[in-house]
Amino acid sequence: MVFVAEVDHQLAGYVTLWPKAKQGPFASLQLPEVVDLNVLEKFRKQGIGQKLMDEVEKQAKRFSSTITLGVGLHLGYGNAQKMYIQRGYQFDGTGVWYQGKQLEPYEVCRNDDDLLLYLIKHL
Repeated sequence: MVFVAEVDHQLAGYVTLWPKAKQGPFASLQLPEVVDLNVLEKFRKQGIGQKLMDEVEKQAKRFSSTITLGVGLHLGYGNAQKMYIQRGYQFDGTGVWYQGKQLEPYEVCRNDDDLLLYLIKHL
């Protein structure tokens, strides 16, 4: 499911909800996962990300009492990291994942969009 936000008939942002996580720690649990929340730069700091998350959580609650997501670790994800914690998401405790694989301690990886920490929230 893809949810889109518009401002004055312009695309302002979007988010995707997978009814069942496809990879990561929640795939075997078949929990819904938020993926690819994106608010276009000129529309940031207007509450659009919050509204998209409100809607995606509302829809997920129709079929699950829990929602999950993976968030990137580099600086570009700083605002999203803070927003998720403020919204009540908690770290799942599985450590860092890279390209769909749980990393072992001291394993080498690249700090790109595929380096993730997973979070979970009870709705």
